[in-house]
Amino acid sequence: MKTFNGVILDRDSMHPDDLDLSPLLDIAAINWRSYANTRPDETAARIAAADIVLSNKVALGEVEINAAAQLKYIGVLATGTNIIDHPSTQQRGIVVNNCVAYGTASVVQHSWALILALSTGLQSYSRAARQSWASSDFFCVLDYPITELAGKTLGIIGYGELGRGVANIGRAFGMNIISAAIPGWRSATDSETPRLPLATFLATADVISIHCPLSEQTRNLIDADEFALMKSSALLINCARGGIVNEQALAKALKQGAIAAAGVDVLTQEPPIDGNVLLESDIPNLIVTPHCAWGSREARQRLVNQAGEKLRTFIDSADQ
Repeated sequence: MKTFNGVILDRDSMHPDDLDLSPLLDIAAINWRSYANTRPDETAARIAAADIVLSNKVALGEVEINAAAQLKYIGVLATGTNIIDHPSTQQRGIVVNNCVAYGTASVVQHSWALILALSTGLQSYSRAARQSWASSDFFCVLDYPITELAGKTLGIIGYGELGRGVANIGRAFGMNIISAAIPGWRSATDSETPRLPLATFLATADVISIHCPLSEQTRNLIDADEFALMKSSALLINCARGGIVNEQALAKALKQGAIAAAGVDVLTQEPPIDGNVLLESDIPNLIVTPHCAWGSREARQRLVNQAGEKLRTFIDSADQ
């Protein structure tokens, strides 16, 4: 059996303390070097002797790939492969594999946590219970809007596995489901879900949940003009990628009441070391979470298991 030098560049991005890493680490044909994290200026040196590299978010550009003369396989511990310079890998015949569908249940659950928290005023009512309930004249406090989802329209941008998962829960709440046709971008659909032009979609949906990749077609897909088309009562959820929604435009829309509320799990820069307008304290009806929608223990374990399966398949093919 051939042996391979393997490098894991950012092991701790998976928060592996509660995971079983044996599907990766127990592959007998690989001699592993594993790093908690890797800075950009460390990458080239760390993979210089590698046949196999695993990375979650550490970028492998042309310089890094060319520094690894014997590199044969890159495993992306995520779905998006935008961290890889594909022309370089294609020129050298380097196999690039990613992981798919491992986080569906976790992301769908998180998306709905945001939808439900915003539509019920959950955060406001939690604060009210501590700050004003004791002085209320009545047994209840109803100072904040509560919106029933039944009969409302849930709009999905990116009607793939994640989008369909969110839509299925919407149906259980009695919502009507529509999906968006994105100019220049092919989107899945089904016979029971109307696919509307983006402008019509935005004007129709009561809740909009984004689940499409970030690409040239989807960058700033939701900007000032798009917010102007939405209902003032609309909720916007983004558990996809930062950059699909223009953050300055979203902050302005919330401050001016152009839409009712928003929940986002992603920012254009992560971590937001230079700050971000959506983290400012004066933006109303906004929940921001730190790119954790995918992060259930079960989802992270599926990620490890899938990465291991794909790596074993590659090694088996290399031995033939």
